[in-house]
Amino acid sequence: MKIHPLRFLRIIGVLDGLSLITLLFISMPLKYFADLPLFVTVNGSIHGGIFMLYVVAIAIVQLRIQWSVSWSLLSVFVAFIPFGNFVLDMKLKKMEKTMRVKPFPTHWLVYAIIFFSFFDLFVQLPIMSTYALSVGASTFIAGIVVGMYSFMNTFGNIFSGVFTDKIGAFRILVFGLITSSLSLLCYQLVDSPEILLVVRCIHGFSSGFITPAAFTLLANIRRAEEQGSGSAITGAFVGIAAIIGPASSGILASKISVPNVLSFVAVYGIILLIGLLLLLRKFSLPKRVKKQVKEKLQWNIGIMKAYGGAFFLMFSQGVLAYLLPIHIQDLGYSSRMSGTLLSVFGIVAVLIFILPTNRIFDFINAQVTLLVGVVLLAFAQIGIGLAEEIIWLYGMLALYGVGFAFLFPSINAVLIEATTEKTRGKAYGYFYAFFSIGVVAGSAILGMLDLIGTPGFIFTGAILLSFSLFVFITLVTTKVSLLKVRT
Repeated sequence: MKIHPLRFLRIIGVLDGLSLITLLFISMPLKYFADLPLFVTVNGSIHGGIFMLYVVAIAIVQLRIQWSVSWSLLSVFVAFIPFGNFVLDMKLKKMEKTMRVKPFPTHWLVYAIIFFSFFDLFVQLPIMSTYALSVGASTFIAGIVVGMYSFMNTFGNIFSGVFTDKIGAFRILVFGLITSSLSLLCYQLVDSPEILLVVRCIHGFSSGFITPAAFTLLANIRRAEEQGSGSAITGAFVGIAAIIGPASSGILASKISVPNVLSFVAVYGIILLIGLLLLLRKFSLPKRVKKQVKEKLQWNIGIMKAYGGAFFLMFSQGVLAYLLPIHIQDLGYSSRMSGTLLSVFGIVAVLIFILPTNRIFDFINAQVTLLVGVVLLAFAQIGIGLAEEIIWLYGMLALYGVGFAFLFPSINAVLIEATTEKTRGKAYGYFYAFFSIGVVAGSAILGMLDLIGTPGFIFTGAILLSFSLFVFITLVTTKVSLLKVRT
């Protein structure tokens, strides 16, 4: 007899609640009043293990019951409150009788693959430059090592787009996961800067195949009326990867070697590859589809806005990564503060992506939300440059998070509206090539112009406002043209 997912969650939730109460009211008093710290060590380890199992149980319920994401967030929240699990259990007991188990939603596996692609990217950020130096690279070569991934990623994105339309997203994802996982394992072979550069080239190129194919597959399997909110959910996985990736790699790299950290990421990729082969084979294109008449990608104003939005979004990100730590240091705060501020922007964006607020992207024209997103990013950049108080900085980074949350799903939705299934792969290939170029351009252009501090942020804000003006003019022009046609 199969156990109901909610019943499993209830059992693990009660165990988690009991372990928390034992830790707080028995083990901790024994540590501080009886000088017996061993109880906290043992109880804390047990509680940590149960909590991890509890999170897995929540994920299973989310996938099989497919309840509102807010219930999953509430389930995690109550786990930090003494007796909270028991109160939730009473509610779940009533819900268990009415909630039906649903088939596994295969699109969540694609979300996991997208998370892997960006997690792979963000894991590298805090460790790659120091790793390059540790194998004998000069500071100049270390910079090339860091940038080589994004540079080769651009070519991988383009090739992925072209071949996704020819042989299907499924086959490209299989190829991307295999080669990317193998390239991550190849860091174990690095013993010189030359070999590291070769591995970085292979890693960047192979990883570039994953994202366009995954986004194309998602766009093709989602219903038209859910493209906006679906893109927001996708953005949530990107945001979570941006929050978890740097932190986890920094912690792990302090305990194990960098190649071993990247090998753990490779294992995750191999697990996803197995899941892809088991659950998504139905999306493998039959041979007869290849014989259909080819359709060329038609460049139009929608595609131009999507590509421009992708470029300027990542241009803005590149500027933020380059200027914010310097700006924080100039204001007299510790370097740790820049990491905290970036986390604020990520958390705000993820909350907008996963909460019911994501439905706004299904009801409002994607080009309008794109315009709102660019304008908010522009004002946030200017505000950061003018900020001198930490509270103001937090507010501006929160505003930046709102702008990011509006822009990311919007450019995806605009691209989907401007393309067909037969050309969407190539369109996404170029789309993510603009992403990769934007990251490099943001820091590189400001570096060449020697713009740091307030002038750099204001310059970036002005660039973003210029693009928003282009979006606004084309939006108004399109509306006027439609009114003339109707009259």
